[in-house]
Amino acid sequence: MTSPAGPPPTGGGEGERQRLKLLAVTACPTGIAHTYMAAEKLAQAAESRGIEMKVETQGSIGAENVLDDNDVKHADGIIVAADKDVDLSRFAGKRVLTVGVAEGIRHPEQLIERVLSAPVHAEGGSPTAPATGGGKERSLGYKALMNGVSYMIPFVVVGGLLIAISLSLGGHADPSGGLVIPKDSFWMDVNNIGVIGFTLMVPILSGYIAYAIGDRPALVPGMIGGWIANTGELYDSKAGAGFIGAIVTGFLAGYLVVWIKKVKVPKFAQPIMPIIVIPIVATTALGLFFIYVIGKPISWVFEHLTDWLSGMTGTSAILLGAILGLMIAFDMGGPVNKTAFLFGAGLIATGNQTVMGMCAAAIPVMPLGQGLATLIRKRLYTEQERESGLASLFMGCFGISEGAIPFAAARPAQVIPANMLGGAVAGAIAGVAGVEDAVPHGGPIVAVLGAVSGVPMFFVAVVIGSVVTALTTVVLVDLGERKRRGEAGFGAGAAGLEPAAAGVPGGSGGGGGGAVVEQATVRAPVTAAVAVADGAAVAEPSGAGDTSVEVLSGHLTDRTVKVSLDAGDKEAAVREMAELLARTGKVADLDELVACALRREEQGTTGLGEEIAIPHAKTDAVTEPVVGFARSAQGVEWGSLDGTKARLVFMIAVPEAAAGDEHLRILALLSRKLMDAGFRERLLAASDEAALLGVLSEVG
Repeated sequence: MTSPAGPPPTGGGEGERQRLKLLAVTACPTGIAHTYMAAEKLAQAAESRGIEMKVETQGSIGAENVLDDNDVKHADGIIVAADKDVDLSRFAGKRVLTVGVAEGIRHPEQLIERVLSAPVHAEGGSPTAPATGGGKERSLGYKALMNGVSYMIPFVVVGGLLIAISLSLGGHADPSGGLVIPKDSFWMDVNNIGVIGFTLMVPILSGYIAYAIGDRPALVPGMIGGWIANTGELYDSKAGAGFIGAIVTGFLAGYLVVWIKKVKVPKFAQPIMPIIVIPIVATTALGLFFIYVIGKPISWVFEHLTDWLSGMTGTSAILLGAILGLMIAFDMGGPVNKTAFLFGAGLIATGNQTVMGMCAAAIPVMPLGQGLATLIRKRLYTEQERESGLASLFMGCFGISEGAIPFAAARPAQVIPANMLGGAVAGAIAGVAGVEDAVPHGGPIVAVLGAVSGVPMFFVAVVIGSVVTALTTVVLVDLGERKRRGEAGFGAGAAGLEPAAAGVPGGSGGGGGGAVVEQATVRAPVTAAVAVADGAAVAEPSGAGDTSVEVLSGHLTDRTVKVSLDAGDKEAAVREMAELLARTGKVADLDELVACALRREEQGTTGLGEEIAIPHAKTDAVTEPVVGFARSAQGVEWGSLDGTKARLVFMIAVPEAAAGDEHLRILALLSRKLMDAGFRERLLAASDEAALLGVLSEVG
């Protein structure tokens, strides 16, 4: 074996030279096909060179083949082929090569050659690392924001829904002002729990943004900074800085910690730096900076906005309503929002209830509009974001504007302008109609409880404003996705043919974060093909067919296998594959199945390269999951990354309601097996359906 050039390995071998040992981690945004394809390619390349390699896959069904401390101790290098955040802290002191997941599929041999000259990962360094190649990568700032959003989302949902439930079941409009829940009641306790969730929401956002940038030492300053940002009393402001302030403190804390880490300290002080020195110094510096430097301007702006609005009370109701709607929608609980809200609430006592009526109509527009957007164009959102959208709709009905914060934090450039436009429309309509609100609260709940006069026009304002927000959001997000795909070009496609999550904790952060997300994630934008997030799944046994061979645990039968695909282009091939699936009787609407699969193709080719394509659809056009396979003699142009035409075509369709991990496992097995050149050759050489089923049975 020829040893790669570069510095000597960092493994733990003693005495004479032992067999080279490498590790790898593969991960893509949705954790499906490319995660396992990259793992298989790297393992094959290592085996062909006599190199020992263990690969950890971080897929949608969880991390598998996890690297333990002993593996890391004896490793000569680690390859991280990922398009999402991967914690590198466990690899401190080892050579780490970070690339996009597509590089693991396309150039595994080169990665093995390069890893031995990769830089050594420093202890206490960033928890993630930017890819050094392999397509257009999201910036660290974007990933950090998505990480914060994904962790924030559960707090938004839980807090918002508990508050909404307590208001709906235990609250009533009080003539003295506000929606009141009896203090000693059960529903007040539920409300208080929800308030705690909302109180923690902003510090969580800030803390996990900081964590994604500066690792664990940044978590405390990030969270405390977010709390300070959200607590206006600390800097003489009637309203805190809200989620926008939290984003600021999150990034400040993260980069401050990164800077402090670079300071040279005596060796005896190094162990206490990450757990004592850095958190204390960063927290103190950030807190004082926000209170004395950033907080004062916020307080000043708040006071002058209030004075300015007070001078507008005699102007056009349409203009005033539009301005108040813009302010309400801008930061959803932040200083600008609070200025408009408190201005309207303060005028109730003077007998002027029309200003609060304008605010009340604008307050629910953001969560209702964002929730509606997830229903209008589902493909633009991850599953987690769509779930957050339903929660947002519910919160909007109860005047909880914070329900839209995860969407605004994940896509501020698209969502905030859409929110403001819808809020302005709702406020202007309420203003011109003379809608009045007798309590300092907003949303349909106040009308239901009898606190609003001019109820029909109030609902007209809310509905129109929400629709405007939803449609504008869809247009702006779609344009943003098209622009990103165009800029990414070849590299973006290489990043994985799978949708990126809007936030993953690290998907993510994200994970789930209050919006998501994916992404949202927290989200990430959809640019992919083989997306189980979209519901790709394998079919259940049809119960029909003459063959006794079980393929993919009985999910594929002789009815959905075809030796020769007649179609000459992608669209015709998709229709032919759909007709193949229809043989099972599980396709209720053939045209809709075809249309859904083609819409999926518009988001990014499902051509995986290596002469493979896996079109798929999640749609109620099928009554049960079903999968088919066909072979093309001439090949179909599918826009594959490697330029090959698709000769091996799998099609997967699953109903919207399908769920569970079994289809994820099967797709993972299929993706891995398709990386075996011998397996592909046997598929191409099979003479008839029975022979094809026999080859496919090797998958499991």
